[in-house]
Amino acid sequence: MSSAKTLKASRILGVGSYVPPRVWTNDDISKMMDTSDEWIRQRTGIEQRHWAGPGVDTTDLALVAAERALENAKVKKEDLDAIVFATLSPDHDFPGGGCFLQAKLGVPGIAAFDVRQQCTGFLYGLSVADQFIKTGMFKRVLVVGAEIHSRGMDRTPEGRDVAVLFGDGAGAVVVGDCDGMPAEKDSQIYSTHLHADGAFAKELWVAAPGSAMGADFRITHETLDRREQFPQMNGKTVFVHAVKRMPEALMEALNANGKKLEDVDLFLFHQANLRINEMVGKQLGIPPEKIFNTIQKFANTTAATIPIGMDEAVKAGKLKKGMLVASAAFGSGFTWASALFRY
Repeated sequence: MSSAKTLKASRILGVGSYVPPRVWTNDDISKMMDTSDEWIRQRTGIEQRHWAGPGVDTTDLALVAAERALENAKVKKEDLDAIVFATLSPDHDFPGGGCFLQAKLGVPGIAAFDVRQQCTGFLYGLSVADQFIKTGMFKRVLVVGAEIHSRGMDRTPEGRDVAVLFGDGAGAVVVGDCDGMPAEKDSQIYSTHLHADGAFAKELWVAAPGSAMGADFRITHETLDRREQFPQMNGKTVFVHAVKRMPEALMEALNANGKKLEDVDLFLFHQANLRINEMVGKQLGIPPEKIFNTIQKFANTTAATIPIGMDEAVKAGKLKKGMLVASAAFGSGFTWASALFRY
């Protein structure tokens, strides 16, 4: 006679975030390239962004966010079983940023690895943590999204369409197992949903450095001359797919759990472009006050946008214990994802 193992439930125990202190307004950006505050606001909703100063690494930002999340979760770092680090801007090509973060946090021996899913990286990482906890392999997992974009942007006039979009920052959550099976109104992660379509990989990407350069080295003078070390984006294609895939992913999460849009207390979307989030809300008929946006202050911090938004919502009193939260993201790959959880 076989016995099926009952899956555990996981929940978010605490959240924390950090952005570097240096602020770059749209007016500051306009001094470097042919743009203006009006141009940036109209197209993106962004008013400012934070950029890290010299000597600050991505894992430095991640460390502060992680420590704040642990403090808010009331979890000791020694009780962590794993670190899942979502980033597209690691300190070095290898080893993964998760290992550098682990060393800075001072928790040797536990699992530490990176998730490279760009703008959906945090939700992918949250899903990984959720699965590990559900199977009983881990009890406490630190999930971090952190980026330093400012050192990888084309700040010349040719790069303005992309460079104005991004900021630096980090956000983290501590995910833990629930005490027994949670009741309906208890804090828990209901489900996560992950998708990708690699046919669109080159619509938003960085070509170099890489092993596909057709040369003996991962980067050459020719690739630098062609500015292939900077992000390249087909903005129209990204917008069209984002406003299609994010609503699909949201409804997938709701339908999987027998919930309706009106049941959700707060929507936390990836912060790529305010116009995308407004369009998603309009398509689904979501009241604007239920969508919490931070792109105006922090711009697009890629894997960090959702945990930064979560932390900011808690600080603002917009996110409280017991509230039902729906989150969705879309990004390079193309990848898209959603999560439904009770905070």
